[in-house]
Amino acid sequence: MSILSRLSAAICLAASPLMLSAEDAVTQVNSGDTAWILTATALVLFMTLPGLALFYGGLVKSKNVLSILVQCMAIAGVMSIIWVAFGYSLAFGEGNAFIGDFSMAGLTGITENSVSGTIPTALHVIFQMTFFIITPALIIGGVAERMKFSAILLFCTLWNILCYLPICHMAWTEGGLFYQWGLIDLAGGTVVHITAGIAALVAALMVGRRKGYPEEPFKPHNLTMTMCGTGMLWVGWFGFNGGSDLSAGGSAAMAMLVTHISAATAAITWMAMEWIKHGKPSALGIATGAIAGLATITPASGDVGPLGAIVIGICAALGCFFVAVTLKNKFSFDDSLDAFGVHGVGGFIGTILVGIFAAILGGSNAENADFSIGSQLGVQAAASGITILWSAVVSVILLLIIKKTIGLRVRSENEDLGLDLSEHDERGYIL
Repeated sequence: MSILSRLSAAICLAASPLMLSAEDAVTQVNSGDTAWILTATALVLFMTLPGLALFYGGLVKSKNVLSILVQCMAIAGVMSIIWVAFGYSLAFGEGNAFIGDFSMAGLTGITENSVSGTIPTALHVIFQMTFFIITPALIIGGVAERMKFSAILLFCTLWNILCYLPICHMAWTEGGLFYQWGLIDLAGGTVVHITAGIAALVAALMVGRRKGYPEEPFKPHNLTMTMCGTGMLWVGWFGFNGGSDLSAGGSAAMAMLVTHISAATAAITWMAMEWIKHGKPSALGIATGAIAGLATITPASGDVGPLGAIVIGICAALGCFFVAVTLKNKFSFDDSLDAFGVHGVGGFIGTILVGIFAAILGGSNAENADFSIGSQLGVQAAASGITILWSAVVSVILLLIIKKTIGLRVRSENEDLGLDLSEHDERGYIL
């Protein structure tokens, strides 16, 4: 080989790593993004276990507290297995505009070297899994203290497959129907809160009221537990919203900021309304207000600024208070732990309001010349309407089938005894 040939080969060899590095930059794992989403994943799972379990558990009677904790943990286990088997593939596979495919069933082809954007694909799988877990867990708040454990597991499993997966695909994948429309929903106003809230309302109506409701007072047995659960949910929500952009940067920081502002505003607004109406602020009121603010800011957290978050927090408290307190008392529907009144209503309010506040009050879309409030409101309303209808239809059909087969509700004597003993033969507390 001539000196010239050797020199040329050496130059090519030296240049090739640089060329490959530039070419593969878009598929390189970003350590900062990865570290943040690892943290966010733990925070979102922490929202269900133990956050939501404690929040709901403190709100029921002492004879039913263990049943709530068991339901949350069992749901986490079952949904994790389904997500690996085919859930992730149907949610994020290419598929069509309505549902994914089975190309990644069993997480086929996903290795430790697989990359999604700037994070490992395995991390994307488990981060999204935590959303798949918490959504059906929210539903149990509508039917607490009277639905069979077997019926809850069966309903949540089938509902997650038939409702969550298609709505998730439509909203969060590039080929999905809502995504193509331009739906703004960073972390799940439609995918998580509207779907779960509507399912909870339908289930509450079809399972029926708790014995003695509304004549008998159903007071929380342990508000200390509920307040602790509220704090865990509040902190966990930073991962829920702040992690949904799948990156560590200004967008994640703003999402965390507006999440906290909305929660704080809604909590104080709810407390003030209750103070004025009843003469005293309550722990239950401030806790419920905080969760309402968190649920309502969820779809908007990536597209509004601090001023928008304050207004959304106020609207969250006003809207959810009206439904969870005034409307619920007027029509006596037994949404036991206000899953519909807080999550369903809050998710809808936030999904609609982001169409306005993404363009004004410091929203990130304010400088986008092509952003039209009117057209965006149409998109937000249409996606919300389809989500409401789909969740309601799926819920009614599944509940009817379960009612005709294994039954929905525990026997009257078991309801009196409590679900801890009748369903699990254990006690939450040693008397």
